[in-house]
Amino acid sequence: MGKRLASLSRRRERAARLAPRLAELYPGLAISLGWDTPLELLVATILSAQCTDDRVNQVTPALFRRYRTAADYAGADPEELEALIHSTGFYRNKARHIRGMAARLVAEHGGEVPDSMEELTQLPGVARKTANVVLSNAFSKTEGIVVDTHVKRVSTRLGLTAARTPETIERDLMEVLPREEWHPFSWRLIRHGRARCDARRPDCAGCEVSDECPSASSFS
Repeated sequence: MGKRLASLSRRRERAARLAPRLAELYPGLAISLGWDTPLELLVATILSAQCTDDRVNQVTPALFRRYRTAADYAGADPEELEALIHSTGFYRNKARHIRGMAARLVAEHGGEVPDSMEELTQLPGVARKTANVVLSNAFSKTEGIVVDTHVKRVSTRLGLTAARTPETIERDLMEVLPREEWHPFSWRLIRHGRARCDARRPDCAGCEVSDECPSASSFS
């Protein structure tokens, strides 16, 4: 930490070395949120803000049985919806976002989840991170890079960015990675953040890519 950010060409070289190694460590790309339809994935991703995927997955089975369409969510009783998602935290804001998002889907998209970044980010409660999750997983479209807390932390420690905002981090990662790596690389950073690169006590001694990490010595 605290080291000067390497040049763009050096960061591209590092990213190119990291990509196959992370792919070997984390070969799967299945998202840990449970979902069957784009609407379910959109709702689950909204719920995942400031909450673990495991907790969201405990909540969504009952939620998805109760509300099956965008119209169902749009017309949901606020208190009932809040009670169902209460354990995910920030439940009032999340319930408001879900109802607003669903009402917009009904009014402007025939109740269907759109498949473009522009349209998704116009929905209440949907920023680029959520839109990227939905696009890459539900529609197999890559328009950007998912930047959650794990991606922000790990990409910074690996010296791939020194930015602080998700939008700028996303831009920096898009500069150092070929487009075909945008989705898998960010997903593998998430996996690595959970497995090794903890926020408080990263396991640098056990980290399989510590030799590529300019921050590793800071935690030894």
